[in-house]
Amino acid sequence: MTRNQSLPLLWLLSDRRNDAQLEAILHALPRGSGFVFRHYHLDPAARRARFDELADLARQLGHMVILSGDENWGADGCYGSPERLGRGLRLATAHDGKQLQAAIAARADGIFLSPVFHTASHPGGATLGVHGFHVLAQQSPVPVIALGGMTHERARELDWPRWGAIDGLGSSPTGGRQGRPPKERG
Repeated sequence: MTRNQSLPLLWLLSDRRNDAQLEAILHALPRGSGFVFRHYHLDPAARRARFDELADLARQLGHMVILSGDENWGADGCYGSPERLGRGLRLATAHDGKQLQAAIAARADGIFLSPVFHTASHPGGATLGVHGFHVLAQQSPVPVIALGGMTHERARELDWPRWGAIDGLGSSPTGGRQGRPPKERG
């Protein structure tokens, strides 16, 4: 994938919380979705084994595979803070305007902007909210992926086509199949 190609609209991020459901969620995602493997909780050998297992399944199902970390395990790209982006498709994380600009300066191919809504990862933490997300996202020349408390319902509320979730993809009113997204942006 090059800088000029479009990123998937729907993204699944792995975590200790969703590990037991990952195979089922990957099967339920629309073909061509994105999968970000994080699994920071595992030791290096177990993390590599789980990555290989999930990456193989994701590819069989037609999904893009992104790896968080410095390892070169054959992923389609990398995920992380702008200063730590490696090879392949480069997906940066940002939580405010300064980090968004750092991701743009680092030539990220896409930016996970969060948290839009309250999350289980950071209970009681500050959020961007709908308006704050839009203000920041519209400053980006590269695709922005909404993250943080996202579900199918919140994606409709946000009116943003590209989003990801850790917990919010386990069930949906469309049986795991994303309906037509809102109008295309960034």
